[in-house]
Amino acid sequence: MDSDYANRLRWFRQFKEQLNASKNTLIVGVDIGKDKHYAFLCTQAKRTIQRRLIFENSMEGFGNLLFSIQRYLSDEKLADVVIGVEPTSVYHKPLAEYLIGRGYHVVYVTNAAIKKNRAILDGRWDKNDTKDSANVADLVSRGRCHFYDLPDINLRDIRNLLSLRKRLKKQEHRLITRIRNNLVAQYFPELDRAWYRCQQENLAIVRFCLSPQKIAGLSLDDFSRMVARRRRGIRQYQRLLHIHEVAEGSIGCRQGSSVAFEAQLLVENLQRVREQIAEVEEQLYLICGSYKEYELLQTIPGFGPYVSAVVLAAIGYAQRFENRRQLLRLAGLDLNASRSGKRSQTAVPVISKAGKADLRYALYQAARVATGLTAEFKAYFKRLLKGREREKGIKTKMRVKVSAKMLVIAWTLMKTGHPYKAGLLVIDEPVQARGR
Repeated sequence: MDSDYANRLRWFRQFKEQLNASKNTLIVGVDIGKDKHYAFLCTQAKRTIQRRLIFENSMEGFGNLLFSIQRYLSDEKLADVVIGVEPTSVYHKPLAEYLIGRGYHVVYVTNAAIKKNRAILDGRWDKNDTKDSANVADLVSRGRCHFYDLPDINLRDIRNLLSLRKRLKKQEHRLITRIRNNLVAQYFPELDRAWYRCQQENLAIVRFCLSPQKIAGLSLDDFSRMVARRRRGIRQYQRLLHIHEVAEGSIGCRQGSSVAFEAQLLVENLQRVREQIAEVEEQLYLICGSYKEYELLQTIPGFGPYVSAVVLAAIGYAQRFENRRQLLRLAGLDLNASRSGKRSQTAVPVISKAGKADLRYALYQAARVATGLTAEFKAYFKRLLKGREREKGIKTKMRVKVSAKMLVIAWTLMKTGHPYKAGLLVIDEPVQARGR
């Protein structure tokens, strides 16, 4: 953790602890917009200083904000300033980085808190930029805010690359779905029934000879050379023979010239997207390699390069979490239950799913691998299932518990700087997770 980040984290914790003791702090609430921002300035004692300050989302606008802040600090004889922002899309990031880079204290307020506090302040439900800046300032003055996580540029690059990879994977899935559901299911339905057996050959068939009539007009050897890059044995031969035979009696629709053009275009786009994903992953793992924590995470069973990158990006600096409860809330693996009325005592807690979905997914996949291939995790998983084997969905629930345990282990390794060793799995158990 660099010194600036550590100092900001230390200040934030002190701010939360000494909230009521400090009365000489200027609170600035900023409602974020794409072109303009609205600010509300008040003191810690809720005395309004400036109700409406509008400044442009530009260097000149940011300078006007700082000029007003410095003027009021001097006029009101205030010692410190805290600026709260609303995380609207990505529009808050330039302002936050500008302020943090100049030594100002920045916090953020969640949109959910703003929405709930809107009705508490004056009983209204409508959205109003001017009033919402006062809403943000009110929440900051009461400590209902969060630490603004602005890590070093490499960690931000890792998060950006993971986000880019996610978008490309969605694009890949859309292309595959369009090829199968729009082209293959319409013009060669028999091919779709065995799609997952060898997807590369299926894509070659779609690209070069989607028409069953064209396949039937080729000899088996010519068809095999066209769609298969190499010979892989008897199973490949039998599969291509089956496709060649069913092509003669296919129920597919007749094709015009546009179908072959669309098929070639979609397959080429899919291949291009997959090449881009490979390039993104190469760049991602290269940057991750500059962190010693990345190598430590890969010593955990089930943690490969991708899972380790997701965990590293989510946790960032391990010291910013004071306990495991904060960590589990980050992933949405914390337990909650609706305890109200007659069923309050019998309510079964489930995971909140309020945190990072990508982190939960990566941890669950790691738990599946570890509980299936690693002796220590297999034995631990078996103990969790003992006596409950017949419960519906129990294996999924217990893998969720294992994934929560793995997250705590990863956090521990990042804090201590030591690799994983046998025995960490059963030491210091986390909260019993029955969540689904």
